[in-house]
Amino acid sequence: PPHQLPKFKLERGSYMENTHQKKVIVSKREGLPCIAPLLTTVEETPQIVAARVRGHFPDWLNGYLLRIGPGKFEFGKDKYNHWFDGMALLHQFKIEKGTVTYRSKFLQSDTYKANSVHDRIVISEFGTLALPDPCKSIFERFMSKFEQLAMTDNTNVNYVRYKGDYYISTETNFMNKVDIETLEKTEKVDWSKFIAVNGATAHPHYDPDGTAYNMGNSYGPHGSCYNVIRVPPEKVDLGETIHGAQVVCSIASKMKPSYYHSFGMTRNYIIFIEQPLKMNLWRIVTSKIRGKAFSDAISWEPQYNTRFHVVDKHTGQLLPGMYYSKPFVTFHQINAFEDQGCVVIDLCCQDNGENLEIYQLQNLRKAGEGLDQVYNSAAKSFPRRFVLPLHVSLDAPEGENLSPLSYSSASAVKQADGKIWCSYENLHPEDLEEQGGVEFPQINYGQFSGKKYHFFYGCGFRHLVGDSLIKVDVVNKTLKVWREDGFYPSEPVFVPVPGTNEEDGGVILSVVITPNQNESNFLLVLDAKNFEELGRAEVPVQMPYGFHGTFVNI
Repeated sequence: PPHQLPKFKLERGSYMENTHQKKVIVSKREGLPCIAPLLTTVEETPQIVAARVRGHFPDWLNGYLLRIGPGKFEFGKDKYNHWFDGMALLHQFKIEKGTVTYRSKFLQSDTYKANSVHDRIVISEFGTLALPDPCKSIFERFMSKFEQLAMTDNTNVNYVRYKGDYYISTETNFMNKVDIETLEKTEKVDWSKFIAVNGATAHPHYDPDGTAYNMGNSYGPHGSCYNVIRVPPEKVDLGETIHGAQVVCSIASKMKPSYYHSFGMTRNYIIFIEQPLKMNLWRIVTSKIRGKAFSDAISWEPQYNTRFHVVDKHTGQLLPGMYYSKPFVTFHQINAFEDQGCVVIDLCCQDNGENLEIYQLQNLRKAGEGLDQVYNSAAKSFPRRFVLPLHVSLDAPEGENLSPLSYSSASAVKQADGKIWCSYENLHPEDLEEQGGVEFPQINYGQFSGKKYHFFYGCGFRHLVGDSLIKVDVVNKTLKVWREDGFYPSEPVFVPVPGTNEEDGGVILSVVITPNQNESNFLLVLDAKNFEELGRAEVPVQMPYGFHGTFVNI
């Protein structure tokens, strides 16, 4: 029988466990160093720069570490408001036979070109509304408020792969295909020309054969939908891009649509998390008239619970289970797998969805007490496991934990109304709280995505950007930490040793940067097993803090 946990009764008649969901208290921090130089415009470095290697890079490690993030925060007198608004800067570290080179280029998006030509912000971004042309008459400027917002193609979030080609993606309908060797843009691709979606996430999932799955919203006269997208693994014609993409399932949004940044996938299922971070479509449509940016239309509404939807990715069928949990927000899922008739999904979770506001550039660039206040008000992110039993019969008992998994304290309890109330298991020891939580999770994706796994890697956040690298053992709930004072590492990328099937047999790559002008930025390589440094490749080039990246073998 499913193991019983101590319970207490809530007023509204649902049951919740009180054993493992204690509120995370993170100690306040004081005297944080200013990191403004990490969020400041830099020059691109299109000419290849040789890095100075200390220690060593393994002989078997040959390829490109490709990273993307914002690198230009103003045009002329116009300044961007939000970290997510900056112009995409492409970074490439080429590792070959123990040597390392670096280059970077600004993505030549239509947005970048238009802004450059006019020397002002012409296209609106997430947190910045483009203002009317100052050279136009008052009447023309007034009328321009009623023109439709041009959608940005400043794809600055992640490298994604479709049919063997690499694209840079954000969350709009546009992606930019790039040549990973030269970092040149080769083609702009519009999702909405292929399928009825208004955009797609920058975090697709991949089957072993290269089939890609993603999610994107559509807004129509009958309301909005969350759509599961499948892109075939191979090209039919040489010149094609995402041809053959199809929507395999549409999930109707019953209320205001939720914002989401990623989703979960197992061998057979897509798991979509509908969270109470809501998008007000009326506000988006009227943003230009009201003089407000897109970010103004997103609000945290914790009066709603978070809901999980499970879709059979082969048939496109939405499973009937109604899974709910207390409100939380997730940006990045860690991994998901199937076990004993359940989907197990691991996520980096925040109990408060107001963090998007914190990433205003004026907040990130603060110093002294003001900076401490911003950091201490930010929600921290912690890894949590949810268990969703897939085959709940109508006569399943109410008020009992339906999860058969003896190794997880996560529970799923059927309520009188047939909904299943899910309570999480913390996947971390208490000392993760001292590291400021963890974000930018990465796993040994090639071998363990969608499977039962042991480890993930991420950045610890004792500052507003990552200030440590962490290896989390989700089975034994232990941590290994790499940190160097005054340095800020990027999302860790795992690269497996060829020929091994050990989950942590390989290395971790991370770009480590510092606001201190006297120190060099560097590419760090750690042994993924013991988390010890193998080497670093120092580059005397200023780099801003970026978002995501990928490693491509050569």
